[in-house]
Amino acid sequence: MKTFKRDYVRVSPRPDAISILQRLAEWFEDDNTIHPHSGLRMRSPPEFIAAQSATQATCPA
Repeated sequence: MKTFKRDYVRVSPRPDAISILQRLAEWFEDDNTIHPHSGLRMRSPPEFIAAQSATQATCPA
């Protein structure tokens, strides 16, 4: 939550609570599909999943 507030809420205009609530879905969508995450080696979640899938596909297990 700390990074979500830093990356989205603090940098966006927030005239009132209704404005924030209307933007939450957009912010979550961006965070889950586009925004890079340090815990995922600075990749977006889809990029990280694709890299993991490619690695597992070439692993001779």
